[in-house]
Amino acid sequence: MPKHARTDSNTEEFLEDEYPDAVESLEPDVSAPMLIGDREPAQAGMVVAEQKGGRGRHGDKKPKPELSAQQRKSRRMRRLLIVVVVLLVALIGALGYFTWMLFQESQNLATQQAQQQSDQEVEALQGSEAQDASTIATKTTEVPDLSQLMGMTQDEAVAALKRGATVTSERQVNEEGNPVKSSLTVALTDEPADSRLGTPTVYLGLDEDGAIVMTGYSAAMSALGFGTLSFADAVKNENIVEKTLGEAGIQVEAGSAKLPEDKSEYSTYASDGTTLVQEKCSFSGTVVIDEVEYNWSAVLMYDYKLANASGNLADTIRQIYIYLETPGAEIEEPAEGEADAETQA
Repeated sequence: MPKHARTDSNTEEFLEDEYPDAVESLEPDVSAPMLIGDREPAQAGMVVAEQKGGRGRHGDKKPKPELSAQQRKSRRMRRLLIVVVVLLVALIGALGYFTWMLFQESQNLATQQAQQQSDQEVEALQGSEAQDASTIATKTTEVPDLSQLMGMTQDEAVAALKRGATVTSERQVNEEGNPVKSSLTVALTDEPADSRLGTPTVYLGLDEDGAIVMTGYSAAMSALGFGTLSFADAVKNENIVEKTLGEAGIQVEAGSAKLPEDKSEYSTYASDGTTLVQEKCSFSGTVVIDEVEYNWSAVLMYDYKLANASGNLADTIRQIYIYLETPGAEIEEPAEGEADAETQA
């Protein structure tokens, strides 16, 4: 049968066209050559097939116009181009998706690394509990009994303190409703001095009659025998606030000083948001001494500025303040620079 014999629409899809597929054209032709005598029956069969195709239910339909070779080639090329365009669009989309995923992954990794670095810096500054427990400092000073100073005059208090007690500053207080009318800073000059904080200091608040209604004390933690404790460990596990108050004649239960659950409430960071600069927290409560109720308060302060500059944790400034006052008596807490200057005077 000739390759391009005319057929109807029902048999056209089974016949080869003028431009066969590239893959099929490479396959060998396994059909035997047709003899001359076989052509007539084949042609007759084709005629019969055409006649049969014209009969029946749809025999009156007009046959589809046969596409030329150029049209078939053009249609094949359009289909091929459509497939190529679809594949390219899919490839570009996939490439864009994986690029976005890679960018997101790198951003997450950078954030995690920054957070880990921040945590490591904070942990390095604070130290672990095991390291804190193994660090021992030598106690070089004793906390004065602040409760005994209540009701004394300025001269009586200075004499009772001893230890080279010297008034280094005095200022008047004029606050409505505040019984404290004058505030004194007394340096204990005979006490061993801290290289950065100077000597331990006592604060006195006197009423209008010259009687003491408020007392306070500050010293470096190392002078009180507390080693390089982390801030949280010093408050929660070592109870240094309660111990210092107890030495001053102010007996409070262990656990009276509690840190806020949110660390940001007592932590200060540098402008980069990760470098810890200071930890400072205030504590307060009431206590009864000799059947008289007083208010107590304490401030624990860790300053990491020098430690950050030198890279040495030992340069951290650790200081504690404690106060005892009659209800209503208030005194402004000394500023850090002012306190340092007073203690070093």
